[in-house]
Amino acid sequence: MKTEKLTQAALKGVDAVGYQLDRLGITDKVNRHNIAAFLMAEQHHLEGEWESLQTRLDRYRRQAGDMLDSLERDGSPVLRPVAERINRFRRTDDKPHTE
Repeated sequence: MKTEKLTQAALKGVDAVGYQLDRLGITDKVNRHNIAAFLMAEQHHLEGEWESLQTRLDRYRRQAGDMLDSLERDGSPVLRPVAERINRFRRTDDKPHTE
């Protein structure tokens, strides 16, 4: 089913619920415009939360990478094999570029 058809079906359902609630005298505030505004606001809120999580994750990755680099450079010989094993799992875009 196409997204547009699904959206239209959902909006018709919202309109029907809003009409029934209005007919019963419960509320006149349930309509497609109010729901669309609520959904857009929540979408922006969730996008902001996602960006915040991505930023924190990048910071933690950077800190872990810096710690591993320091461990490789200054660590004792006993700890170097541990760093080498961890480095196998590092993402390629997180590795420092040496030219």
